[in-house]
Amino acid sequence: MTTTSQLDYQVFDAGNIALQSGLTYRGVQLAYKTYGNLNAQRSNAIVYCTPFGAHHSDIEFMIAPGAALDPTQYFIIIPNMFGNGLSSSPSNTPPPFDKNRYPNFTAYDNVAIQQRLVAEVFGIKRLQLVYGWSMGGIQAYQWAAQFPDMVERIGVSCGAARCSSHNFVFLEGVKAALTADAQFQDGWFTGKPERGLRAMGRVYAGWALSQAFYRESMWRSIGFTSLEDFLVMSWEGNFLRRDANNLLAHIWTWQHADISVNDQYSGNFALALSSIKARALVMPSETDLYFTVEDNRREVALMQNATLAPIPTVWGHRGGNPAGNPTDARFLNDMLMKHLSN
Repeated sequence: MTTTSQLDYQVFDAGNIALQSGLTYRGVQLAYKTYGNLNAQRSNAIVYCTPFGAHHSDIEFMIAPGAALDPTQYFIIIPNMFGNGLSSSPSNTPPPFDKNRYPNFTAYDNVAIQQRLVAEVFGIKRLQLVYGWSMGGIQAYQWAAQFPDMVERIGVSCGAARCSSHNFVFLEGVKAALTADAQFQDGWFTGKPERGLRAMGRVYAGWALSQAFYRESMWRSIGFTSLEDFLVMSWEGNFLRRDANNLLAHIWTWQHADISVNDQYSGNFALALSSIKARALVMPSETDLYFTVEDNRREVALMQNATLAPIPTVWGHRGGNPAGNPTDARFLNDMLMKHLSN
């Protein structure tokens, strides 16, 4: 095991890992960044998980002195999810497991290696909080089920303990738009699929924000001059920054998310939820179209100590990642601060 400096993050060399798929990834690299200082008791650690297609730099805006995720009080670790281009991903995997032979990582695989980082590099035995939005929330649930004695609290913002059937179908539409590009051949993008990435962005834009957001032209509040300006700059532009093969890997991980699909719970979803010992704060958006309040309500009902606190927002799924959205940012921050104080 080694850690090395690279740009603004470090890399944990996890070695050869047998994945849930049955394949072994040789030389797993987990990119991570830390904020704040670990106290002498190693008792002030938080894991903050990355969402779909994102790097640590996309979510660190929530870390600030005086905020719930306060680096002057907590030692915060952001592990980059496999497939995001910084950790082991299709874009940086050498042959023979490159291209369409990339051995996909499940949420279970991600968390197993994140736990090794936390324990082996930092000697942390218990986490104050595991927090995440969207696929970050999926990982927070996974942490609590996979390591129930290690996690004091979880915070889930617009996430779930498994990918619902409707969520799966939504992702099929996004994936179909991306892979319709002529650059997609034999299960792999042979070049940059600009048309596919732009199409994916437009499809995604209709799902990630609510009908009320568009009805009220809320895009004006974040600096866009027209609906087309918003679609091109925010949505097409966002996905054009990403590697298409990496996005496919993240879609695979998302679609296969389920905290019970492992030897620990043998597919018993209710048992997995009831085995979570962490105090859970589950915050769906009232207007999220694919991580729904009802799915979270059913999960919370099966957990030992969980609170359902829907975000009162018109921002849909994006209400849980409130960059440029101060109202929802205050709600999330206040709820997390209260959660951490209990």
